[in-house]
Amino acid sequence: MNFDSADAITISTAVREGKVSAVEVTKAALARIATRNHLFNCFTTITAETALTDAALIDREIAQGNHPGVLAGVPFAVKNLFDIAGFTTLAGSKINAVNPAATQDATAVVKLKQAGAVLLGALNMDEYAYGFVTENSHYGATHNPHDLQRVAGGSSGGSAAAVAAGLVPLTLGSDTNGSIRVPAALCGVFGFKPTYGRLSRAGVALFSSSFDHIGPFARSVQDIATVFDVLQGEDDRDPICTKRPPELCLPQLKQDISDIRIAIAADYFTKGAEPEALAAVQKVADAIEVTKYVIIPEAHRARAAAFVITASEGANLHLDKLRLHPEDFDPATRDRFLAGALIPSSWYLQAQRFRRWYRDRIREVFQNVDVIIAPTTPISAPLIGQQTMILDGEEILVRPHLGLFTQPLSFIGLPVLSVPIQCQNALPLGVQLIAAPYNEALILRVAAALEAKGVVSAPIILNALNSEAV
Repeated sequence: MNFDSADAITISTAVREGKVSAVEVTKAALARIATRNHLFNCFTTITAETALTDAALIDREIAQGNHPGVLAGVPFAVKNLFDIAGFTTLAGSKINAVNPAATQDATAVVKLKQAGAVLLGALNMDEYAYGFVTENSHYGATHNPHDLQRVAGGSSGGSAAAVAAGLVPLTLGSDTNGSIRVPAALCGVFGFKPTYGRLSRAGVALFSSSFDHIGPFARSVQDIATVFDVLQGEDDRDPICTKRPPELCLPQLKQDISDIRIAIAADYFTKGAEPEALAAVQKVADAIEVTKYVIIPEAHRARAAAFVITASEGANLHLDKLRLHPEDFDPATRDRFLAGALIPSSWYLQAQRFRRWYRDRIREVFQNVDVIIAPTTPISAPLIGQQTMILDGEEILVRPHLGLFTQPLSFIGLPVLSVPIQCQNALPLGVQLIAAPYNEALILRVAAALEAKGVVSAPIILNALNSEAV
């Protein structure tokens, strides 16, 4: 069995059928990490001992004739802002390194383990999830598996790169303004941000409470749907987590999509992007014969308001650390938090008022369409250390503008899946599939249809393994 390329469902099926043991799968994944992680710098913590113990328990359950779970023996890892019992939750920071170890796993980690998945460790990220590049001054940059000189995106860069590089088939990340979708697009994998509050954030270090989501990365739509189904359900540990009954998406993947009204996002989402990014959207549209366009009104103001709210909330959360340990912050993070702390409260309140208005306008848009497609990022992965880029003939900063097309959507908590487009002789790009709240099943059905047509795919990139160690 090729552990490099196997997706989660293939692995779990083989483990349950006794074709391979969970311990064998875990040892193989740990060996990959040991020999390849130095190239990509994905992992900040490796939980080898507990992983092998958990894998042995799964094998014991199978030997006793018990069902070990739908993800039996599947290796996974999480962004290092998810609590892992017995380990300190870094959240990408130097300051948090002196904190005591977490006493219990985050709810999402618990649920994946209950489904039989085996946790292998924690993954690199932008400090406190504030960034789009995962160039962490404390733990180093995560390198894009498609080109080691380029960024993996962020803030969940380690999560996306670990899947793209074949270190593990599943990871979890968080998304505030695009921190799942941006790295998914730049690394060429699937990255899913469900509806705000749909999945529990208990045991996850927050950046901006009114925006933060969690979600999975994977190499297939089936894997994404499986993990989403596992993670659903109310959680008293997270007051934001919905009490809405779970809707299982995996059984719906093969349904016909002719009843789904799909449109291309026009206006704002067609400006400020390289031609390749717009061509990726058109490729998806052509594959499912979409010719209708729709305008998401005031998207540029939604992005501006998102900046105000996230900067304000993030700064407020870290004020004590800014006062006591300013020198221990990543300089870029510290400066953005300090700027956020200076935002007048009247600006924050006005941004929240606009947010309510914007939510009502988007509801009107979704009266006439079910799924909208748009670019995920305006460009493919920039070089590590690159400060500026040229878009529409204008030189602009790289870091904030990688979220150009993601921020207006997370602003009101819409469910979005970034699907990977593998461009010939070029770096990958992503296309966002967007729906109204709680319509994750529609998104996943469209993604499954695109995957079946061969339009979207996430192959593992192994060419970097022959490169010089970074």
